[in-house]
Amino acid sequence: MNIGALLPRHARYRPDYPALIVSEQRLTYREFDARVNQLANALLASGIRKGEKMATVLPNCLELMTAYWAAAKTGIVIVPCSTLLQDSGLATLLRDADSVIVLADTTAAAMLDRIRGDLAAIRQFVLVGDEARPGFQNYTEFTAGASADEPPDAGLTDADEYNIMYSSGTTGAPKGIVHTHYVRAMYCTLFASAWRMTPESVVLHAGAIVFNGAMLDLMPWMYLGCTYILHQSFDAEAMIAAIAQEKVTHVIMVPSQIIAILNSPNFDPKALQSLEMLHSVGAPLHLEYKRRINDLLPGRFYELYGLTEGFVTILDKYEAVRKVGSVGVPPPFFEMRIIGDNGQECAPGGVGEICGRGPLLTPGYYKRQDLTANAIIDGWLHTGDAGYVDEEGYLFLVDRIKDMIITGGVNVYPKDIEEIIVRHPAVNEVAVFGVADEKWGETPVAAVTLCAGQTAPPEELREWINAHVDAKFQRVSEVVIMDSFPRNVAGKTLKREMRERFQRK
Repeated sequence: MNIGALLPRHARYRPDYPALIVSEQRLTYREFDARVNQLANALLASGIRKGEKMATVLPNCLELMTAYWAAAKTGIVIVPCSTLLQDSGLATLLRDADSVIVLADTTAAAMLDRIRGDLAAIRQFVLVGDEARPGFQNYTEFTAGASADEPPDAGLTDADEYNIMYSSGTTGAPKGIVHTHYVRAMYCTLFASAWRMTPESVVLHAGAIVFNGAMLDLMPWMYLGCTYILHQSFDAEAMIAAIAQEKVTHVIMVPSQIIAILNSPNFDPKALQSLEMLHSVGAPLHLEYKRRINDLLPGRFYELYGLTEGFVTILDKYEAVRKVGSVGVPPPFFEMRIIGDNGQECAPGGVGEICGRGPLLTPGYYKRQDLTANAIIDGWLHTGDAGYVDEEGYLFLVDRIKDMIITGGVNVYPKDIEEIIVRHPAVNEVAVFGVADEKWGETPVAAVTLCAGQTAPPEELREWINAHVDAKFQRVSEVVIMDSFPRNVAGKTLKREMRERFQRK
């Protein structure tokens, strides 16, 4: 189960097949393998050894992809860090992960200069780009002269760590989630099967690949030896054009990106006919948009509910209409339970905490046995999400338990209100969250962004919402119109940050 063995296999048996496209760079498997070997050998020559931690502060680029597979070959543990982190957040992650080397983009150099005094354990800083700066080694110089031959066998086993993925921090302080070579090998096989991918598939990814959701197509790509197109950042029009030009078969996006595609002036179902999968991940996609996809691009929509910690359910494209609103069922080798407040498993229709187990399960949070023990109990991951299953066992999300609003003693789930608000013709996106209220304890507030060219006074929106919700306790006390929502690198909406902003005003 050594995932580092995948690339050299393709370089041997499919050497001239297109492996990776990044901007104007098109690499075959032979060419990409040589680049990965150069970095792997340069890392080993610098004194870094199997099990030590290599952090990256890189946007989507060839060097980041190269670092992922150099780590896979050498047993160096990769720690991908978001380029959106600020000084204190990055310093905390680098220290917590016990990083000994950092590969960073030139845009992160000034920040690293400011915090390097707090990073005594880091032995080397390598800068990707043409810029030369004191205290940094240039990436090109770092790899120059390193052999393009296969590095020495690292003696990797299933249990060896491959990466530490830090949680996105939407509900609290980030935690380092460990994935082994075995876990990532399971990503390879299980998701290649679930997405019906083949060696001839063409994957396009425009979200940040430091987000664990990127592994849903990145690992199957390398497992099968198909073609991966990596955009440096998300642009709806560029993505539509690339799908048409490259005959892309598989895309994975977060809901905000899917909404941008559907609302783009360039959106044309004919341009996207090559797609075999249009996949939503990372947060719930509202029903209004699911229906549009299933109407305009039938037989392509998949949805995944999952945690970086390692439990998932999948709504298959052939069930996307019949089970619209569901996030599917656990894949093979997974089990799921819905646990009520009394600690017992709920009957169909009963709302409780989603718990699950399966072969993607993390061995734990890095250096945090206490957090691991709270999250994984008797082998079952407790997700912190509320949901229910229907009579056929399909999972329906209710909301994050931590996002639930308790108003006047009644449990109110923001998602139920959001599904109403998104139907308003002027609303592009919506996020509902609870704020403190003297009378009710908490009260719902709705933040919205508007469709291009649309206007809607907040008070009129509030009246429309409160006339359409199902119950009085779902009425919102205020509507806030925003230009855009705060998001993390994964594209997830940061409700916690919006709530804090609202309460400070």
